[in-house]
Amino acid sequence: MKRTLLFALAIAVLVASGTAVFAAVDTKTVAVSATVSATAKLSLSGLTVSFPDADPDTTPTITATAIDVTAKGKTSAAGNITLTVVAADDLKSGTDTIGIANVTWTATGAGFAAGTMTKGPAQSLGSWTGSGNRTGTQTYKLANSWSYATGAYSTSVTYTLTAP
Repeated sequence: MKRTLLFALAIAVLVASGTAVFAAVDTKTVAVSATVSATAKLSLSGLTVSFPDADPDTTPTITATAIDVTAKGKTSAAGNITLTVVAADDLKSGTDTIGIANVTWTATGAGFAAGTMTKGPAQSLGSWTGSGNRTGTQTYKLANSWSYATGAYSTSVTYTLTAP
């Protein structure tokens, strides 16, 4: 009886102290994975560039309003993200043309570059290594000339952001 009482007392002390008398353990491992794909997202503050009429003697270069450019890309650590621009054609008004090479741009922001518009190949507006969010501005300029025929000239420009 004394032994039974001591055994019962020992069990009671173990239970009261939070120690498990009999315990079972089962452990599982779960694999966790994530897929990150190459992604490119381009935002431009304006979709229209307008050059006002100006006297070529006083305004040899006409400057348009700046475009805010946001280029976001996911790629490998050594991957090159590129932003290019290319014109569909020269500036045209009916049969009259202004050569697209008369349109240039300046750029601000890390990785952005100045350039001259072409109908091809596409010209670099920016280039970066690795993933990230890049912001800058692009300001178009038109060489002004007395030789331009009157008219409303236009063309379209395609921006391409590539994140391989």
